[in-house]
Amino acid sequence: MTDRMPAWADAILVPLISLILAAIFSAIVIAAIGENPLEALNLMIEGALGSTYGWGYTLYYATNFMFTGLAVSIAFHARMFNIGGEGQVLVGGLGVAIILLYVPMPHWTVALLAAMLMAALFGAAWAAIPAYLQAKRGSHIVITTIMFNFIAAALLNWALVGPLKAPGQEPATTRFAEATHLPTLHDVFSVIGIDWSSAAPANVTLFVAVAACIGLWALIWRTRLGYEIRAFGASEPAAKYAGINPTRIIMISMLISGGLAGMMAINNVQGEAERLVLNAAEGAGFIGIAVALMGRSHPFGVFLAALLFGFLYQGGAELALWMNIQRELIVVIQALVILFTGALDNMIRMPLERMFLTFRRRPDAPKPDAKSTSAEAAE
Repeated sequence: MTDRMPAWADAILVPLISLILAAIFSAIVIAAIGENPLEALNLMIEGALGSTYGWGYTLYYATNFMFTGLAVSIAFHARMFNIGGEGQVLVGGLGVAIILLYVPMPHWTVALLAAMLMAALFGAAWAAIPAYLQAKRGSHIVITTIMFNFIAAALLNWALVGPLKAPGQEPATTRFAEATHLPTLHDVFSVIGIDWSSAAPANVTLFVAVAACIGLWALIWRTRLGYEIRAFGASEPAAKYAGINPTRIIMISMLISGGLAGMMAINNVQGEAERLVLNAAEGAGFIGIAVALMGRSHPFGVFLAALLFGFLYQGGAELALWMNIQRELIVVIQALVILFTGALDNMIRMPLERMFLTFRRRPDAPKPDAKSTSAEAAE
């Protein structure tokens, strides 16, 4: 008899209860400031899902969170905590800006492939340094990755007030050439006759993010490398005994993680802003941690969690716009979701496990003693 709850309960029931608890506490907070929680929920749903404009922003944010959530997930599988997604996104954006500013592109498809390659290379290179320090010098990956976020921000500031700065006061690059601009979902859906808002920033990068979810699933669960990563994450001593090289797994996992985080830049730098600006990461590197936790580090779970946080971001913006709710309170609501789905995960999981164990237990019949049974048989 297993001492754990069924896999479906861990994947579905625990996050669902976490969301319900977060919603209850959010409603209490909203009611405490004198607003109607049901009206606020309705406004969030209408603002995020009630129109193609709302869906466009929800999917735009979700695309960012898919990349950063996948980046954190692959590191989790190797028992590493990559919290350097912010810096890896910023450096990935730097790679995108360099290739699109200085290399002529004949078409957006070529520009997209080039931007994907440069974003992944720059993000992976930025993650490689903390990975090497962890593998060879024993430096803790949490400390090094978070410190590299500050270094990346300083590097971006230097680039945008120095060599890459466009004429004028704003610290930003010039706009990329029109041939590099990515089609929005309005452009995509208009081809098949679907009327989609042209004001929303969601673009074809959404399909790249979905492809990344599928590709990472195949890597983790359908390849030898993925098995080695999971084995290393489950038990480093056992993995070493089986002949798995820890340095190789650490380096490869972090390179993939950094590359995925860096690829977020094709959505917001090439797709939405069409230039590189300060704070290009938009906080998505840290939100990716919550997305990975809520998605149980599974690419499909990350996809669903990214949609949820995309809904929270866009719905929260609508609340701040149309109700007497300050933007800081929206951050509190988002924090409650992160709190219950991440930090307080065991508070929900442990009682559920005990409940499932209680249902599985059956009163054990007393087992007859073997000697007495033999004596009775002889008589």
